[in-house]
Amino acid sequence: MRVALAQINPLIGDLEGNASLILKAVNQAAQGNADLVVTPELSLLGYPPRDLLLQPRLGHSQIQTLEMLSKEMPKGINVLVGVSERGDDMGQPNQFNSTVLVNSKSWEVVARKRLLPTYDVFDERRYFQPSCKPWLIELKCDNRIWKIGLTICEDLWVKDDIHIYRTSGNDPIKDFENLHPDLLINLSASPFSQGKVKLRRELVSSAALRLTCPVIYINQVGGNDELIFDGGSFVTGKDGGVEHQLAFAATDLKLWDSEQNEKQSHRNIIQSIPAPDELLFRSLVLGLKDYCLKCGFKNVLLGLSGGIDSALVALIAVAAIGPEKVQAILMPSPWSSKGSLVDAKALANRLEIKNSTVPIKPIMESFHTALSPALGQELFGIAAENLQSRIRGTLLMGIANQQGQLLLTTGNKSELAVGYCTLYGDMNGGLGVIGDLYKTTVFRLCNWIDSNDSKDFRKEFGLAEDCEIIGEEIRKKPPSAELRPDQLDCDSLPDYQVLDPLLKSIIESHKTYDELIKQGFDKDTVINTTRLIKRSEFKRRQSAPTLKVSQRAFGSGWRMPIASSW
Repeated sequence: MRVALAQINPLIGDLEGNASLILKAVNQAAQGNADLVVTPELSLLGYPPRDLLLQPRLGHSQIQTLEMLSKEMPKGINVLVGVSERGDDMGQPNQFNSTVLVNSKSWEVVARKRLLPTYDVFDERRYFQPSCKPWLIELKCDNRIWKIGLTICEDLWVKDDIHIYRTSGNDPIKDFENLHPDLLINLSASPFSQGKVKLRRELVSSAALRLTCPVIYINQVGGNDELIFDGGSFVTGKDGGVEHQLAFAATDLKLWDSEQNEKQSHRNIIQSIPAPDELLFRSLVLGLKDYCLKCGFKNVLLGLSGGIDSALVALIAVAAIGPEKVQAILMPSPWSSKGSLVDAKALANRLEIKNSTVPIKPIMESFHTALSPALGQELFGIAAENLQSRIRGTLLMGIANQQGQLLLTTGNKSELAVGYCTLYGDMNGGLGVIGDLYKTTVFRLCNWIDSNDSKDFRKEFGLAEDCEIIGEEIRKKPPSAELRPDQLDCDSLPDYQVLDPLLKSIIESHKTYDELIKQGFDKDTVINTTRLIKRSEFKRRQSAPTLKVSQRAFGSGWRMPIASSW
């Protein structure tokens, strides 16, 4: 059997456009004499469709699109397509997360998802009913009947010792053990997070060993809102070793020939996985690129301060959409160091992006003059510092509004966690590019970019290869918002080398107070940090969508109350 893995990048809700992507993949696969094409979970609709699934006309529109797809299919080839299927139940939810088999004669439902995740960013029980049986199809290829087991994403995530968020329910893989499939296929839409590539491989390998058959894992690719799907589809042999690998963070189509791979011993192609920092950077670039493309933004704007956060965001933007579509605004205050302005201009020149300087001192003075009568005194302290940020935020929003640009926020996860950011100031914007990167990760990623290890990557994205891009001046600079003379972040916060591991333990690992103390964290630091996280919830509730790259990001997977006493 020859199976084509079609790793496509659908646009949510674009039934006609997504069908065209599927048909294009099918026609390409047909030229390679493929018997079957496999596309990702909900590939016709795009994942996650969220409340689009509540639209009453959606089911009928999908049926019309499937009818059209069937009519245009070349003869002699089948394709597995992910759809939402309306059930007969009049209650809610009344849909299934399903897979249909389409060919030139007809289409039919051949699988329904069994395990519906509700952790982190997933909320599938809001929309879908779970299926309660294993799904097996038979396809005849070269005078042989192939028994193919079908699973959808979470149905494969069933090993408690590998996946800590195992969804409750039966074990779909165990239910296949007595059915003896010749091949298992998993249609997936699994968003990127750091360390997930290894996790997926372990889960797929485990399923292959349990069933003693090859497993095809096909994953969606592309950015949809804050989620980034990194692709990386692959095939394992019956011994669990990877023998076929698709691209990461890019559309791809590859043929897997069962006969050819049975004759050849597999090789575990671990070396084809990009290094962690490269994969992280590729994912952020893809997330920003698709956010712009799918939301209709052709150009982006950001404030460039001379600090490491805005430098990294500027670089990601250039890699994503090109330097000619990126504009930076430098907004020095009376407290901005000369070095910061010089460093910001030098970076803009290295990246070849348009930049302008708008000093904010005159605006600050006019605000102070206007506010003093109402206050009965001069503005001072945190209110005065935040005013600087809000002036900058207003300037950036005004420019972006006038020029039709997407304003990028440049805050990191450490700042968002403890509220070291200003509402209606530096939090202004339409997308948080690095809002799920801790400050130490920002430094690590910038150090990688400026190292020899990134040369091939830089060449691929048209970035300078023979010099540092971020620059040592920016990478070695002590973090500072420069809102008062000689201010440093460490005046208000613990050192990031201490703060970030603590934040990760609290946010992503759900560590208790006692566990944190046993890990060696200082008692007062734990208490103060926990208090800051809680007190800053109202800010995060109003922040821009943030590209998710960790196990738990501030966004749709973070649902903390603002008012609470816990």
